[in-house]
Amino acid sequence: MWQILKDNGIDPAPKRSAVTWTEFLRSQAAVACDFFTVDTATLRRHYVLFFIHIETRRVFYAGVTANPTGAWTTQAARNLFLRHAELLDGTRALVRDRGSQFIDSFDEIFRTEGHKILRTPVRTPAANTFAERWIGSIRRELLDRTIIWNQRQIERLVTDYVEHYNEHRPHRSLEQRPPTPTTDPPDTPQATVTILRTARYDGLINEYKPAA
Repeated sequence: MWQILKDNGIDPAPKRSAVTWTEFLRSQAAVACDFFTVDTATLRRHYVLFFIHIETRRVFYAGVTANPTGAWTTQAARNLFLRHAELLDGTRALVRDRGSQFIDSFDEIFRTEGHKILRTPVRTPAANTFAERWIGSIRRELLDRTIIWNQRQIERLVTDYVEHYNEHRPHRSLEQRPPTPTTDPPDTPQATVTILRTARYDGLINEYKPAA
């Protein structure tokens, strides 16, 4: 079909590619969510749910469970707004896949907060690219380099990584700033700076910042 249109000099539909999917999600001030799995050394599988604010890249840890039912996921959505309602103020859409855990009551939590539900196409993880990119980051930087023993360890490591990701890890789209920086960069660099190093995740990653 594409070749027939090209041979007859027919251009694509007007403005078909004028706005990309990424630009559309940003314009909607959307929040994306997804699950990822973590397998322990004892061959048990756990599921971690998280949300990510697309515009600011801030990540919200929602919980870990061995049995991600619809009721559990719905309660996680309630907890999200109970804990972070002020940080989600102004968002207008939720991006999610078509997993069976996202039942009607889960969607209703977001609809009552004024969000549209944007379901990604079947088996198209690229449509939820912001969430998928974060999953890739936590796997490469933490989970693939750690032996996991139990759910308590997963929760400790993931919450620690989320704090590091939000407050310290630089992002190219944010001009090498973290989503929620704890300090502002100085107007003029100091002649000499004393650097402090802080180890995270049992020494897997180091954070560096100037001493006060």
